[in-house]
Amino acid sequence: MDFLQEAQELQPDLQRIRRTLHAHPEVGLDLPETQRRVLEELDGLPLEISVGERTTSVVAVLRGTHENRSDSSPVVLLRGDMDGLPIEELSGEEFASVNGAMHACGHDLHTAGLIGAARLLCEHRDQLAGDVVFMFQPGEEGYGGARVMIEEGIINAAGRPAAHAYGIHVNTDPKGLLRTRPGALQASSNSLFVTVVGEGGHGSQPHEAHDPVPALAEIVTALNTMVTRRLNVFDPLVMSITMLQGGSAINIIPEKVSLGATVRAFSKQALDTFETEANRIARGIADAHGCRTEVTFDRVYPVTVNDPSETEWVLSELAQTFGDDRVNVLEGPIMPSEDFSFVLNEVPGTYIMLGARRSDVPSDQPVADNHSPFVVFDDSVLGDQAAALAHLAAERLKP
Repeated sequence: MDFLQEAQELQPDLQRIRRTLHAHPEVGLDLPETQRRVLEELDGLPLEISVGERTTSVVAVLRGTHENRSDSSPVVLLRGDMDGLPIEELSGEEFASVNGAMHACGHDLHTAGLIGAARLLCEHRDQLAGDVVFMFQPGEEGYGGARVMIEEGIINAAGRPAAHAYGIHVNTDPKGLLRTRPGALQASSNSLFVTVVGEGGHGSQPHEAHDPVPALAEIVTALNTMVTRRLNVFDPLVMSITMLQGGSAINIIPEKVSLGATVRAFSKQALDTFETEANRIARGIADAHGCRTEVTFDRVYPVTVNDPSETEWVLSELAQTFGDDRVNVLEGPIMPSEDFSFVLNEVPGTYIMLGARRSDVPSDQPVADNHSPFVVFDDSVLGDQAAALAHLAAERLKP
């Protein structure tokens, strides 16, 4: 099976799919137009297709037809996420979105690439001694879509548990570079919300109020200091305060103000320490200002952990397929999070990064990264993405 050559023949159509999706992004768990387009592109293939009840997911099962296949044969799960972000696109692409949302994280490529893998594997189902589950997932960007699909049965979609799980995520690494690592690959994602409640009043008479604004300002500074002083530098945690809200007029001391922060870490111990210290700091500072606090710490996505033996095998297979010069082992994990972590908690597998940096961006110039309104991706990598996923599944299901 020469998936690389076959995928190159699919390349123009995969680019068409990707650019259509890119021009019409949808956010969250409800992606009706995206779901419709995926179903259209899968129509006519020998797949058992179902859709989600709580989200607009698509699950497609391909039954291998090799004579050695049985109802106890292995199952491989391949995943592509489909949702965009609430970002107004400023990329300048001819097919840019104009609806106020944007595929700024490359999920349009993930969806098109998974469609490509489905088409490749359907052409060779007579050589598959097992089954493949294609997981088209909404709601990766903070909505826990993978967890919803797991609760709706994606792991057992073929009638028995998946034995291997693989996914690919594009980024702005050099075009075509495939990178991953055994063990922890991406951080957990967690959210901190602090509300400081005081007593509002007139801006000209602060002594008649309990002003929550200076209390919140002190909390912002203290939280940043705490991360560098109370947490072990060899067990890293990153906190970014990204939201400050409060006030309705310049001459009014508000009754309450709030902050929101994203928190990334690789261990439960670091998160436990952060949660304890954040509560202590927020409550202590607010109390000193005659205010009270409401603190919420949500543990949203777990650490993305690649199975070591799976990953060793994946790296070997990718090197044989694409060449040693295109495969790289990451020295350490990265701080962005990923809800494929929920799948990898259930099924041994590997998540892979695929470089999609545009060649028309000079190498000595900074490149807008994932989640930027300016980010652009080179969708000529779609054939490689489809071929890589198809190859891993086919090798696992060889007779």
